[in-house]
Amino acid sequence: MTRIQQVHWELEMDYIGHPYYVSGNAILHALGQQLPAEMLGTLQASHGMFVPGQYGTYPEEHSQSGSHPTLGNGLSEVAAYEDLFLFRNPAQRWLIDTRPRDAVNALSLRPQRGHPALASETIVGLPEEHRFDTRPTRWFVSAYLHATDGEVLPIDDDSLDGLQFGGKRNYGYGTTELVDTQLVDLDALDYSTLEACTTFELELLTPFVLESAYPNANDQSVPWWWTETRDDLREREERIVEQREMYRLRTVDHGQIVSYNGDTPVETAKNGVCRVGTHSRYGFGEFRLVPLD
Repeated sequence: MTRIQQVHWELEMDYIGHPYYVSGNAILHALGQQLPAEMLGTLQASHGMFVPGQYGTYPEEHSQSGSHPTLGNGLSEVAAYEDLFLFRNPAQRWLIDTRPRDAVNALSLRPQRGHPALASETIVGLPEEHRFDTRPTRWFVSAYLHATDGEVLPIDDDSLDGLQFGGKRNYGYGTTELVDTQLVDLDALDYSTLEACTTFELELLTPFVLESAYPNANDQSVPWWWTETRDDLREREERIVEQREMYRLRTVDHGQIVSYNGDTPVETAKNGVCRVGTHSRYGFGEFRLVPLD
């Protein structure tokens, strides 16, 4: 049995940090202030995606259907493989089309003590005659945990509540409030859409690490089951911080789509949730398998 614990936090204060996500490294660092070392050593964390608290509609591939006025405010039931990725794409395709999707899905920046910070809420401008009818968008962080020791999960709510992410934490920045959490058994999910297909693509949800300056970290090559060559892929430099030391990472950038050349789609899909490659413990190497048939 492979279990993950999904966690949904609400940003209570502006966040000073990575503009695309809260790294799994940052999440584990925050949990390190709450958990004993032996428990923390078994945990692995995904990157935390920024999610707008807005009106949305479940995507066609989701096991649920219909609209919800506060879809981004909490977690939804997970019954099928596709349900895992409701909030894992920054495009947030579940946002309803009748509202300004691009506007409500854009994090606001405001300077905080000389640093650009991601605002904990976004207020969209309105016409003059409706200037008092503001509709602020609250921002959430959605992530999940899994562990090499199956007895560690679930982490209790008290340990997950009030975590701080990013910089300037001594001044209160990056404070979150726990909104929702749930356990998901990956082996019990419905993978029928994958089992019925023969052609797939991989969507990279977080960067895949090729080279790392971290001590004793092995370099990685592009997996053989990606049909694209290394020259075809866009790369990005990332960094992780460990004990106040900063280490550079050379990665294949997230957001790219490559062809899948393997023959075990369900097993590959599960591995993509738990992530592959160097520094997968810190959120790198997550992908989604997308059927094309």
